[in-house]
Amino acid sequence: MITVTELEKAYGPVQAVAGASFTAVPGRITGFLGPNGSGKTTTLRALVGLVRPDAGTATIDGKAYAELTDPLRTVGTMLDASAHPARTARDHLRVLAAEAGVPRSRVDELLALVDLDGAARRRAGGFSLGMRQRLGLAGALLGDPPVLVLDEPANGLDPMGMRWLRDFLRALASEGRTVLLSSHALTEVAQTADDVVVITKGVIVAQAPLEQLIGDDRESLEDVFFSLTLPNHSEVLA
Repeated sequence: MITVTELEKAYGPVQAVAGASFTAVPGRITGFLGPNGSGKTTTLRALVGLVRPDAGTATIDGKAYAELTDPLRTVGTMLDASAHPARTARDHLRVLAAEAGVPRSRVDELLALVDLDGAARRRAGGFSLGMRQRLGLAGALLGDPPVLVLDEPANGLDPMGMRWLRDFLRALASEGRTVLLSSHALTEVAQTADDVVVITKGVIVAQAPLEQLIGDDRESLEDVFFSLTLPNHSEVLA
C-alpha cells in the first residue's frame, strides 16, 4: 500500500507540493493526474527516495523507501524509460538484474512478458519510444515487486500499444499488486484506472473511485479533470 501524508516540498520560492495526502491500495490501479508543474513528479520522486520532503511522509507499506530492507523486490519504478543506447535490451536488463541480485533467467521471462523477446538482441538506441516504455516496464518488474510506481508509461504508445498496456496493468493489479500510474492520457486512464487522484498547484483536489468521480451523469474524466484543475475552463474553451 502507498500512503502519502501531508507531503510538502519547495524548491526555493516555488512550493511544488503543499500538504498532499492520498493512498493507493493493493489490487487496484490508481491514476495520478495533474497538469504540468502540478507536483506529480515531485511526489513520485519523494515516494521512491529521490527527493527529500520538507515535511510529511511518503511510504510504501508504512516505510519510507530508504527504510525498505529489499526495495527492488518491494517497489518497481519507472520514472524515466531510458537505457544505454549501445546496449541491447537483454544486456540492459542483465545489468539491472546483476545490480539487484536477480537471476539472469528473469530477464528473458520479462522480455517475453512485455513482448520484446523478438527485439532482445537489438540495441536500445534504435528502439521506438513505445519499445523503450516496454523495456522500462520490464526493468520495473525485475524484482517481481508488489508495488509499482509508473510515470507516463503510455507515452509514445500507439492505439495497439495502449490496449496492450491497459490489459497488462490490469493483469498486474488482478494479482494483488498496488499500481500507481501517472499519466496525461486522460482517455486511457478512464479505461484503465480504478481510482483517481488529482493534484494541481501542489494540492490534492480529488481522490475517489473513478465511477464516483465521474458521477451518475457520466461526465468524461477529461471534463472532471478540467473542472478541478482549471475552474474557468468552460470560459476558456468557449
